[in-house]
Parts: sequence; C-alpha cells; structure tokens
Amino acid sequence: MADRLLILTGPTAVGKTGLSVALARQYDAEIVSADSMQVYRGMDIGTAKISREEMEGIPHHLIDVLDPAEDCNVYRFREMAREAIDGIRSRGHLPMLVGGTGFYIQAILYDIDFTEASDNGMLRAELEERAAAGAEEVHRLWEELRQVDPEAAAQIHEHNVKRVIRALEYQRLTGEMISAHNREQRQKTSPHDYLYLALTDDRARLYERIEKRVDVMMAQGLIPEVQRLLAHPGVTAASTAMQALGYREIATYLAGEYDQERAVYLIKRNTRHFAKRQLTWFNRERDVIMVNRAGRPDRDVLEEIQAIIQDRWGGLDT
Repeated sequence: MADRLLILTGPTAVGKTGLSVALARQYDAEIVSADSMQVYRGMDIGTAKISREEMEGIPHHLIDVLDPAEDCNVYRFREMAREAIDGIRSRGHLPMLVGGTGFYIQAILYDIDFTEASDNGMLRAELEERAAAGAEEVHRLWEELRQVDPEAAAQIHEHNVKRVIRALEYQRLTGEMISAHNREQRQKTSPHDYLYLALTDDRARLYERIEKRVDVMMAQGLIPEVQRLLAHPGVTAASTAMQALGYREIATYLAGEYDQERAVYLIKRNTRHFAKRQLTWFNRERDVIMVNRAGRPDRDVLEEIQAIIQDRWGGLDT
C-alpha cells in the first residue's frame, strides 16, 4: 500500500462526502481534502464543509487549516497535501484525496512543477493594481490573456483574478503560455499507484441538488457567515477566501449592488456553471474512471466502486 493513492472527485453536490467516509472506513483510509475553500476556518455553510459528526471518526486533513485572511494557492496546497499523504502512509493507512478542485488534484497526482517565475513582484503588483480598479479592468486582463493564451483563458473564469494574473505574469516573464507548460507537466508519470474515480450524474438531477443545496445554505445562515468573514481582520471582498462561490455573490449583495433575490439566483446559476466546467475537466483527464450515480443510492454506487478497487488492487485489505 506504500505508494497507493485513491482519488474520489466529481462536481459539486454530486455526493462525494458520504461515499468518501464509507470508503475510508472500508479501506482503512485517511482523507485529504482537495477543496480549495474548505482549507479556511469559518467557511462552513457556503462550502458545505463536512461536520465532525459526518466524519464518523475518519481523520480528515487540510480542512480548517488556514485563516481566511491568508492566501491559498496550488503551490501551497501541494506542499500541505504532500506532507499529509506522507504522514498517512507512515501510519500504514491509505491516503484518499477527496474534493472537486481538479487543478489541486493534478498537482498531487502528477507532482506538477508549479515553480513561479518572478520579477521580484513588480509585474504582479502592476497587474493586481489594475484588477483592483474594478470589473471592467478585470475583464480587460482576461481579454489580454485570451489574446496571448486562448487555451488558458478558456479554462480560467475571468472572475478568478488570481489565476488570470498568474497566467499573464507567467507568459510575460517566460514568453511561454502557461497552458503549454501545464500540458507538458500533465504528461509526467505519476509517482503514485493511483486509482482516479470521478462521480457524475444526470445533469438535471445534479442541478436540482445544487438548487436545493443553495436554499439550505441560505436557511442555515450563509449571509451572517459572510458578514462574520468580512468583519474578520485582514479579510476584504478581494481576499482569496471571498472569491468562493456563494461568498462572492453575498458579499456583493451586502455591498448594495443587488438585492438578496438576485444574489441567490446568481449563486445557483454560477454553481451550475461551475459544475458543468468541473464535469468537462474530469472527462478530459487521462486514466480517470467515471462512475455514474444515475440516481442510484450510495449503497449501489459504493458496491460499484468496491468492484473497481478489487479489480485494480485485488489484495487491498478491507
């Protein structure tokens, strides 16, 4: 089991949480979260963060490890995840990477080199200053990226300002498209004996669950949660944590740019769009095994996954 890595991913609201805990219990695994926003403390409702009760005693890593004023990016995640995986293996357990942030999963799976090109921060500061000027300038930055690296622009939403800036910065400093660099890195051989599973479902069912989940989040107190975050020292609407789905829309509502009804509509719409992009991402990943829930209960899906694991790793202790 020394080099094995089990990955369970899929779009938001597809039902990863319950299945991951059941699998972890079955295969003596510890879970490493691959969710770019569940790393932050205080972001519970809007990220649908697993509760202590739902963990059922299964160790979970990279949840509630950062202050919401801190910046978390793929570089930092890779280092934290490596450390967590090494610790799990040292205890004789199976590391299980669970979450929907495909870029983060790639970073671990293929040990991608994300060494940042740097000009001592001058170029980045210039780009960040432009982005701070408002939505029109943010769009212009994305358009500039589209001109020099259309593949990257197609993969990065223009509101993901940090990734847009990073891609522009990389191209200007190296003369190379970051999409080409990342594509080259993805061809690397993984250092892990991995099994890469991605849950999917009928799109109508998935979208229905997203709509219901957003309604539950609002009822549970998403607005007060965002208000607490914005009152936290060092947190602003421009913070990385506040770019998360749900948080960004509520923060804009609290700033008076639109009403609550519009905010809820935008959260649902943007989450549906995000789930669609996630499905596209996982469908194009090499060696991924798609597991279609097809409206089935967790028990049936779990049995299918167990059969896949048995076929791949036969002798894995249960």
